[in-house]
Amino acid sequence: MAFLADALTRIKPSATIAVTNKARELKAAGRDVIGLGAGEPDFDTPDSIKEAAIRAIRDGHTKYTAVDGMPELKEAIADKFRRDNGLDYAAGQITVGSGGKQVLYNALMATLNEGDEVIVPAPFWVSYPDMVALAGGTAVELATTAGHGYKMSPEALEAAITPRTKWLIFNSPSNPSGAAYTRGEIAGLTEVLKRHPHVWVMTDDMYEHLVYDDFAFTTVAQVEPELYDRTLTVNGVSKAYCMTGWRIGYAGGPADLVKAMATIQSQSTSNPSSISQHAALAALTGPQDFIAEHNRVFKERRDLVVSMLNQATGLHCPTPEGAFYVYPSCEGAIGKTTPSGNRIETDEDFVTCLLEEEGVAVVQGTAFGLAPFFRVSYATSTEALEEACRRIQRFCASLS
Repeated sequence: MAFLADALTRIKPSATIAVTNKARELKAAGRDVIGLGAGEPDFDTPDSIKEAAIRAIRDGHTKYTAVDGMPELKEAIADKFRRDNGLDYAAGQITVGSGGKQVLYNALMATLNEGDEVIVPAPFWVSYPDMVALAGGTAVELATTAGHGYKMSPEALEAAITPRTKWLIFNSPSNPSGAAYTRGEIAGLTEVLKRHPHVWVMTDDMYEHLVYDDFAFTTVAQVEPELYDRTLTVNGVSKAYCMTGWRIGYAGGPADLVKAMATIQSQSTSNPSSISQHAALAALTGPQDFIAEHNRVFKERRDLVVSMLNQATGLHCPTPEGAFYVYPSCEGAIGKTTPSGNRIETDEDFVTCLLEEEGVAVVQGTAFGLAPFFRVSYATSTEALEEACRRIQRFCASLS
């Protein structure tokens, strides 16, 4: 359609949203579908947070706030960065947006020029390359392997950097793989970045609190203070606090960058929901004990899913350190045929046939930049996960 912007040709709809919508449509049509595509906790938002939002409504906190966040919320975010990450940010170095996605997008829009490159390790969250493209930049996909835990090496990072590189997007724990970098692994990467002062780092720490087996989370500016002045540390309340629909993300970074991001936001959405900001304030300053309980359940689910998928013919599923995803290889299923006669040539064929024949919705690895794999979200009930994994085992066993 000639009326539409050329920029739309550079992007595609979110594959994770697409598979979730497809599962909903099949359910509405009466199909028995187990959806393992959504990237959100199945736990409800804690009552203390919900009550704070209700109180904010009753107290009349329903007007505009400062464009990039209420002062009291920024203060709570600064306290969080000091408490959890050993990072000191002043109020003018903190920005609040309508979800972590908006914060990332604002930063890219505020900094990228035509031809600027952004290194995006694969597998990556589906939105990174498209946001880079919309902002006029070029995403440089840096492939990792299951054998190396889906983590990039310092050598691979060094090889990917060019004079046009502006950002590295660094997501740990990772969506979609669940891979999380140790302090030592981050230190190896920061040694490379110190040699290239024109490269900035955008850390997506959204899954910071969702780590298992005594894994110790660290973030880039915490590990290497020399990179503090060229790191944007992005986080939010969506995952750990079960607040995906509330849409609050935030970041700490250099004041000039944060000011530029606020300018972008002032001419797009303006302030995030005032009610959601009050809820986020309660999340960051209130009880935190539920996080450990949720993690205990997530770890049990992770171990169940990894075990059951590794028992499926042709699948191999590494054990991730964090988030609530696994990213198994379906290479052993490629080239095989389903009982109904459909030949599986790609991971997209695999997930399509799995949905059609067994009613299990997962997301193909192609959407995350690394094939032939697929992503399973284990942020759903243990009973549903057990049944879904049984169906996946049955599907794989039926291939010939």
